[in-house]
Amino acid sequence: MTISWQDFEKIDVRSGTIIAVDDFPAAKKPAYQLTIDFGPLGIKRSSAQITHHYQKEQLIGKTIVAVVNFPVKQIANFFSECLVLGVYDTEGQVVLLQPERPVANGQKIG
Repeated sequence: MTISWQDFEKIDVRSGTIIAVDDFPAAKKPAYQLTIDFGPLGIKRSSAQITHHYQKEQLIGKTIVAVVNFPVKQIANFFSECLVLGVYDTEGQVVLLQPERPVANGQKIG
């Protein structure tokens, strides 16, 4: 399926820094609850199934890439406000997408 440039422009993908990580025992699949600083866009929370490759303490201060304009999604007793992006490895586990150089929080991806 092909999308138009206008379709792509509707997706707001931004850089952010993980500032807090909590376990998410109510999730059906192993996940963390992330709190992410998106600079001028503020603080948003997300559920992320990234427990296979990442320990909680490794994630604090990590710059990530996320879609910030999806509607809020309830996952168990948690409200996810953005979608952290990653790539599935050959085992189906998520590897986070990250900028290869330092960038400010809230920078638009294009």
